[in-house]
Amino acid sequence: MLEDQSCLVSKDCQRESNWVACMNGKEPLANYQERELVKCKLQNKSDAFNRVEVALSLGNSSASPNEQAGNKRHAGDNSDSSSLIHAIGRDNSIGCLIHCSRSDYGAIASLNRSFRSLIRSGELYKLRRENGVVEHWVYFSCQLVEWEAFDPSRGRWMHLPAMTPDECFVLADKESLAVGTELLVFGKEIFSHVIYCYSLLTNTWSSGMRMNVPRCLFGSASIGEIGILAGGCDSQGNILSSAELYNSEAGTWKSLPSMNKPRKMCSGVFMDGKFYVIGGIGGAESKRLSCGEEYDLEKGTWREIPNMSPVKANAARNDMPATSDAPPLVAVVDNELYAADYADMEVRKYDKQNKAWVTIGRLPERAASMYGWGLAFRACGNRLIVIGGPKGGAEYIEVNSWVPREGPIQWDLLGRKRYGSFVYNCAVMGC
Repeated sequence: MLEDQSCLVSKDCQRESNWVACMNGKEPLANYQERELVKCKLQNKSDAFNRVEVALSLGNSSASPNEQAGNKRHAGDNSDSSSLIHAIGRDNSIGCLIHCSRSDYGAIASLNRSFRSLIRSGELYKLRRENGVVEHWVYFSCQLVEWEAFDPSRGRWMHLPAMTPDECFVLADKESLAVGTELLVFGKEIFSHVIYCYSLLTNTWSSGMRMNVPRCLFGSASIGEIGILAGGCDSQGNILSSAELYNSEAGTWKSLPSMNKPRKMCSGVFMDGKFYVIGGIGGAESKRLSCGEEYDLEKGTWREIPNMSPVKANAARNDMPATSDAPPLVAVVDNELYAADYADMEVRKYDKQNKAWVTIGRLPERAASMYGWGLAFRACGNRLIVIGGPKGGAEYIEVNSWVPREGPIQWDLLGRKRYGSFVYNCAVMGC
């Protein structure tokens, strides 16, 4: 996993040469002290990583004297990507690697140039997706342009490299979406909209990509290597009905048919193989919309669904504009739609058959927000994740999790970190 910067291309030549020696059979791990050193370097390895290490050991022990001599002569040449683990061949090597945790990919990339090239090419992540191997990590920002990543399975935190935007982007409203191995952050610079892209493969930020119709305050969601953005506002403040599909592997934007109604500050989810836009603000008077819309990717058509927004009819505050409330806090787990009601601190579930929302439990007690702003409610694999902090100036954030298939709501605290208590943006990357 390349978020772990300490495991990227090492500047310590001696350290990398030790890994190269291990990978190419220069010297087997001949004594206890050397094995303990490797264990120290690879703490918290996945079971698949252990299988890789066993394969490496087998490769060393099964090599003939002539092969070992050849390995010694060519130890400095690590560019051959056709034989990753000699004892089991390339295909079996990749079969092992796709089942490693992506937390381990940084360490694997530091072994030699062959492994590093394989991981940076994105081939492993594509094969993982094809084989149904997916890990979901949460990426969020509590410091305007600083981003953290959290692995809910291991309870591990990582700090992403710093972004370098201008002051206008720092202070502007931003949206975020994780697609494939990319984290996209949408904002505005002085003269135009801009997209910053964090690449999991290179652990770097870049900018320069442009969608067909630049926008902000849109609804969005992703599945695999594609993401859909719908609605929002253009640079003149006009509310949009248009939509676009982004393919992270091809790096392309494709215009989709327009929705039935223009809307901004809406939310998006994928459910049952279709894309949904929920709630938002629209119409001549910029009022809250209670309907949702369903986009059928196969037919290329939109269908309006009445009363799909989880916002209660009596929740509107007449003394405040509609834009004072956050977009609907919704998430889909196991093709079931859930919503966070920040006002009553409740979790609600959408009854597809009756097209109605039903209260099923409470939010975590310390999940405070300001009219829904500052609170993250996301699907993370088979979990519902709530990220937020308490009121009262406490500068820490909590990650709480519930797995719906395990029974009634019971929140588990997965992690806590001193990092501010207001979540500006949040996205989940599954790859």
